[in-house]
Amino acid sequence: MEKIIPLGVELYVNLAAFAVLFVLLWKFAFPPITKMLDERAEKIRESLDKAEETRVEAERMLEEYKVQMAEARKEAAHVVEQGRKVAESMKDEIVAKANEEAAAMLVKAREGIEAEKRAAMADLQRSVADLSAAALRKVIGSELTRDDHLKLIERAVAEVGSLNE
Repeated sequence: MEKIIPLGVELYVNLAAFAVLFVLLWKFAFPPITKMLDERAEKIRESLDKAEETRVEAERMLEEYKVQMAEARKEAAHVVEQGRKVAESMKDEIVAKANEEAAAMLVKAREGIEAEKRAAMADLQRSVADLSAAALRKVIGSELTRDDHLKLIERAVAEVGSLNE
């Protein structure tokens, strides 16, 4: 039975090769990867901050509409004193319009947030595909053909995309 752990010179050669590979990775591969991940995290953070600002703005606008609704109701009460039928029709129109506008604003804000999320996910998938291809080239140690490269990217993007669902 062959020995699993190499002994003697073979062990030292393997340790030296591993040390050289680790130093090269540490020097040339890890800094760009770390930088790219930090940049992406910052972009995501900015997108989340922007989405939060949009949400806060939507809530502020909703509060404004609630104030407007309260004012409209006070005005409707004054009109009720002048005539009950006229006041009822005005009140119904104002309430319906305000509810439609508030609903439209909320839908628009949610769509904006969803679009930002989809854009961030698409950008992340592209980054993962690029990193995967670069890492695969380093691991394999040879250049891939264009067709091989495209197949690997498509498969990686499909796998990352399936994780999102």
